[in-house]
Amino acid sequence: MTSLINKAFLKSRNENRPALLTYTVAGDNTKKKSLEILKSISNYADICELGFPHNTPIADGGQIQTSSYRAIKNGIKINDVFSIAKKFKIFRRNKPIILMGYYNMIFQYNENKFLKKCKNSKIDGLIVVDLPYPENKKFAHKCKKNGVNFIQLVSPTTSDIRLKKIIKDSHDMIYYISMLSTTGGKLKVSPKKILANYSRIKNQDKSKNVVIGFGITEKTIKSLNKADGLVVGSAICNEITKSIKKRQNIVTNVNNIVKRLKNKIK
Repeated sequence: MTSLINKAFLKSRNENRPALLTYTVAGDNTKKKSLEILKSISNYADICELGFPHNTPIADGGQIQTSSYRAIKNGIKINDVFSIAKKFKIFRRNKPIILMGYYNMIFQYNENKFLKKCKNSKIDGLIVVDLPYPENKKFAHKCKKNGVNFIQLVSPTTSDIRLKKIIKDSHDMIYYISMLSTTGGKLKVSPKKILANYSRIKNQDKSKNVVIGFGITEKTIKSLNKADGLVVGSAICNEITKSIKKRQNIVTNVNNIVKRLKNKIK
């Protein structure tokens, strides 16, 4: 059976554009508001990524760290993240949702219990930032058995030999980190160079969906529209922060930025 993730890429490909993937932190700035944001932006996003707030992140830049801090301060727990995701899937069952987090959190929670929760909450995919290949093989296999896509990460420094192995073992989506930086940094590499590296990955197996993340904003998104998908996270988290400071409507402002991003890649 074709996964919802594959269906989302098929739809965007038929519309001759990349899929738009959005990232928000669960519980930012409240559980209720987080769900409202997710529901609203799902009108424009092809795939929604929802992050587990974490107090010691590895790759998250300042904007996402600020979002995580707000969520943790508001008392968000792992079960709350599943609750938000589950409610979202009841509202929009055909929209793919990917959870993003860290392995130490999954390990503490218990792998099997965590994957059972994913299955019950209708989670479509998982990105585990600190569980690289080949250490992730066993867990990725468990994910597949539970009907959850395990999403592999590759970067500009991934060797061709390693790349072949990762792609061969990957499920329905591969996440290409565009540059050696934390999220939300300015694009330090030219779009031309990013797309050249992207082609190297894509050409290994053209049947695999490869998305580009890191440094993608309203200014840079159009220049990377040859990709299968583009991930925007920090720009959205930054919009939430700005809206809170200005006491403006968070849901409306975030919805507007996602709508503008979608219009730029149509």
